[in-house]
Amino acid sequence: MPKSRIRKKSDFTPPPAPSKQAMAIRLTNRSWVAPVMLALFLIGLAWIVVFYVTEGDLPVQSLDNWNIVVGFGFIAAGFGVSTQWK
Repeated sequence: MPKSRIRKKSDFTPPPAPSKQAMAIRLTNRSWVAPVMLALFLIGLAWIVVFYVTEGDLPVQSLDNWNIVVGFGFIAAGFGVSTQWK
């Protein structure tokens, strides 16, 4: 069987360096995201646990079973805040 020809590869040339103006990317400080996210998770969890432990008397008695929705709302807000984490 005949031997195939070997193609010669050209040398790699890196792309030109970006200008200084293109490198001015502003990175914001997002150190607030993790504490707020965890706080919302814990508030939501505590809200639901307190509701079950007190058999519906606390945190807000007039909301009745909607207290569970409020607790899950805090947890959902925590997940919403977590999308800002980089």
